[in-house]
Amino acid sequence: MRLDKFICKSTQLTKPEAIAMIEEGKVNINRDVVTAVSAQVHENNQVTLNGILLTLRPFRYLIMNKPANTICSNIDEAYPSLFNYITEGNNAELHVAGRLDADTTGLVLITDNGSWSYNIITPSKKCEKVYRVGLRKPITEDATEKFAIGLQLQGESQLTRPAKLEIITSKEVLLTITEGKFHQVKRMFSAIGNKVISLHREKIGEITLDVEEGEWRYLTSDEIQSFNLKVK
Repeated sequence: MRLDKFICKSTQLTKPEAIAMIEEGKVNINRDVVTAVSAQVHENNQVTLNGILLTLRPFRYLIMNKPANTICSNIDEAYPSLFNYITEGNNAELHVAGRLDADTTGLVLITDNGSWSYNIITPSKKCEKVYRVGLRKPITEDATEKFAIGLQLQGESQLTRPAKLEIITSKEVLLTITEGKFHQVKRMFSAIGNKVISLHREKIGEITLDVEEGEWRYLTSDEIQSFNLKVK
């Protein structure tokens, strides 16, 4: 972890304040003064600020049911940020592990642990995400096979990874994917001549959405660990 980030996560200092403390020579790593903001702090290092030993705050892990017309950014833009629903403080340290479009609803996982979210969003980890998809036109009979083989998306050189398509009704399906290209689900159905009119994420890995729209809760220790077990 970068030294400036370590300072922020172990004190109430803002990033500019932490940088100032480092550059003024007030921070030591293993008793050595360090003035490089980008210096790496390793697990066995001792970091002091003005002679006081610092300890990282515990990482946070949340599940939330994202409402429509909100964004996964930390600040309001064209739409309000979903972080307006979270009242625990220090929201600037949090990020969404696998963002959803403004009009997409459902399960988002939120954390301040970048290594943990890496296991969720990196395709090589094969973390499954399940979406309930509403379609404009009836799904074709050969769609399941096409999704299982992989689809050629516009502007992409490679096919999508194999995906599982489960037909619920002629215009509603469940789609399971293990990657997250830009607008991927919408582009996948566009590639077979259909259009997504509603999109809701129901599950990530072993975690199924279980909170009401706009609500959130902390993940259990077992839920948190379920993603660490996916590291290969």
